[in-house]
Amino acid sequence: MICCKIYGMEIQIAAAKINKYFSPESGDSLEFVERPTGGISIVLSDGMTSGKEAKAISSMVVRKTISLLAEGVRDGAAARAASDHLYTERNGLEPAYLNILSVDLQTSTIVITRNNPTPVFISQRERIECLAGEASPIGISRNIRPAISEIPLENNTTIIMYTDGLAAAGSRYSQSIDLCTLLESLLEDQEPSSQEIADSILAQAVRLDQGQPNDDMSLVVLRVLSSETDFIRRMTVRLPVYIDTSNA
Repeated sequence: MICCKIYGMEIQIAAAKINKYFSPESGDSLEFVERPTGGISIVLSDGMTSGKEAKAISSMVVRKTISLLAEGVRDGAAARAASDHLYTERNGLEPAYLNILSVDLQTSTIVITRNNPTPVFISQRERIECLAGEASPIGISRNIRPAISEIPLENNTTIIMYTDGLAAAGSRYSQSIDLCTLLESLLEDQEPSSQEIADSILAQAVRLDQGQPNDDMSLVVLRVLSSETDFIRRMTVRLPVYIDTSNA
C-alpha cells in the first residue's frame, strides 16, 4: 500500500493479485511511478494470451507506459504510444488491455485512462458510478485511443480498477461478483483501508471460483481520506514466495 498525506488528505493505494490456478506466471503486470509534476500513477496491463507470453507482453506495455509517464507525458498520449509500440513489436497479433490511474497534484484531479472494457468503479459524494463502455485493447492497430475520465481530487473518494479475470469470477459456476454492492457494503464499515478493501474483494472473487482462480486476477484500490498531514510517504509490499526444496 502506498500513502502520502497532503493538505488534510491521505491518498491510499493498494493492490492485490493472484495467478490463475496452477499457473506459475501471471499475465497481469502492475507498477507505480511518481509523476514529475506531482502525484502518482498506477499502470495495470493484462496480456490477452496466456502464461509466459502474456507476461512478456504486459510487462513490455507497463515498462513503456511507466517510462513515458516518468518523463511527463500525459496519460492519454502515453497509452497511445504504448499501443503503437506493442503494434510494431508484435505486428498487431498480440493485443493487451491497459489501464492507467493517476493522481495529478498539478491539476488536483484523478485521471482514469482505459483501454479495457472491464469497468472502473468510483465512489464519490455518496454515489457509486461505473465507468464502462467502448474501450479497445491496445496493439491491434495504430492510433488506438483510450477512454479518459477526470474527476476532482477530494475527500471520501474510492476507485476500484481490475482485470477481466476478477470480473469473470464465478462464471464457471453460474455465479458473478457484484462489485457495486460489495463496495457499498465495505464502505459502510469504519473507514476501511484501501488494502482491506482490495483483500476483501479478491477473497470474494477467489471464493466464487471455489478457491481455484480461473484466470489471473489483479485489482487496484485508491482511496482519498481526510487526515492530519505529516508529509511522510509510505510504501509497503508483501510478496509470497514459494521455494521448492524437494531437490535440496
